[in-house]
Amino acid sequence: MSNFERVFQALLFEAGAVFFTVVLMSLATAHNTGELTLTIVLISVIALIWNLFFNVVFDKLFQGERVHRSWGIRTLHTISFELGLLLFTLPLVAFILHVSWWEAFVMDISMTLFVMFYTLIFHWCYDHIRHWFSQHR
Repeated sequence: MSNFERVFQALLFEAGAVFFTVVLMSLATAHNTGELTLTIVLISVIALIWNLFFNVVFDKLFQGERVHRSWGIRTLHTISFELGLLLFTLPLVAFILHVSWWEAFVMDISMTLFVMFYTLIFHWCYDHIRHWFSQHR
């Protein structure tokens, strides 16, 4: 995968993640949409940078055609990515939303669980669509 495609994939992923997360968190909490959007966009920027570095390392460790990755490898990818991201985002959530560390942790874990599900589905779809396009050029 080229660097251009990695950036495209990451931007597409983050756009969907921001949209769906803001909608779900605004329905689930008393925080206003503006605060949530700011928080989630900042998390998205952090995640985008983390994504680029993390995926380069992960792809070197797990080589081969991505379309052939098992659900186990995809689950490992998702969990390890999200746990690393949590280290960066927990202080941000507590600070911007003016909540306790515990509340920030619960909110961050809730967002993480949603994004983990989204990540599995997004990357499976992306890899299969990419594979289909490469076979039908």
